[in-house]
Amino acid sequence: MKKAYFAGGCFWCITPIFKIYKASSVISGYSGGDEVNPSYEDVKAQRTGHRETICVEYDESQTDYETLLEIYLANVDPFDSEGQFIDKGFSYTLAIYYTDESQRIAAENALKALEQESGRKPAIALEPFKSFYPAEEYHQDYYLKNPEAFEKELEESGRKDYFKN
Repeated sequence: MKKAYFAGGCFWCITPIFKIYKASSVISGYSGGDEVNPSYEDVKAQRTGHRETICVEYDESQTDYETLLEIYLANVDPFDSEGQFIDKGFSYTLAIYYTDESQRIAAENALKALEQESGRKPAIALEPFKSFYPAEEYHQDYYLKNPEAFEKELEESGRKDYFKN
């Protein structure tokens, strides 16, 4: 199994789309900061340097990293440097955390292609992966556990228009 790490704003909102596209698992969590085992409250309050991040585990015989990048970029607002939709602050900003040189190159190429296509520089950090801490259990598969609240979140945030398959 391979792993990919994407900070895409609210981790509840981007988890389902990766499950649709043959990810073996998608875990909501925190990445990018130095604090060990941060809590949701501290991350949301911008006290940890972490971003809400998902860990996508995938089988390369089912999908590839480039496809995961395409899914990620199609389901975020890549030009919002303040966060995503109604969620603002560093913990909701975008980042791709690469685990090896091939992921770094693929992500750089995808970001360059997006910039050339749009004429705008994406507000997406590209950083080496250093750690990932799974979020509290109630955040895992939120869309399945709380379908009505999840749908309301997508609608009220304005993100529903970006939730593409």
